Amino acid sequence: MATEKDVRAWQRMLSGRRLDLLDPSPLDVELIDIAHGLARVARWNGQTRGAHAFSVAQHSLCVEAIFHRQNRNASADELLTALLHDAPEYVIGDMISPFKAVVGGGYKVVEKRLESAIHIAFGLPAETPRSLKTAIKKADTVSAFFEATVLAGFTSEEARKFFGQPRDITADMLILDPLPAMEAQALFAARFEAICAMRGK
Repeated sequence: MATEKDVRAWQRMLSGRRLDLLDPSPLDVELIDIAHGLARVARWNGQTRGAHAFSVAQHSLCVEAIFHRQNRNASADELLTALLHDAPEYVIGDMISPFKAVVGGGYKVVEKRLESAIHIAFGLPAETPRSLKTAIKKADTVSAFFEATVLAGFTSEEARKFFGQPRDITADMLILDPLPAMEAQALFAARFEAICAMRGK
């Protein structure tokens, strides 16, 4: 019988880093791994229209763009937090909300540890302030509405029921046509670098 010591709880990254899922170190977090991973994780369990999956990297770009429009005076740190709001999924994948509800707290514990390590690696607070988290969640929900209706087969009525009706944001403001993984990866990395330039880091 395998003991706790025998169970592998780390993920090998293409950068060469070995990230411990139970005790992730900020020193093992690399942007190239995050961009690569998120560009290859499908939103909506892959149940979206188009020749390519709609990736978490592309979703993250949409959320950051929406957040920026909704919060014109947001700091560069806040923009980076929005861009990285789903960053732990480069390791643990994108679990749809209904399944998260079934799985319960264990998933959230791992996700939170990863989020803290990622934030510390890039000079952000380990824990996102509640007001900022709420604002990012609002942008996330707007993105979900458009993803649901444009890509995932939801009717507008269904999407309004689950996500509400977006205000002052329209689908044409977002890049919703699913991109090839390499393109989504490059755009995510480029936006990360642009925000870091704004931060002066």
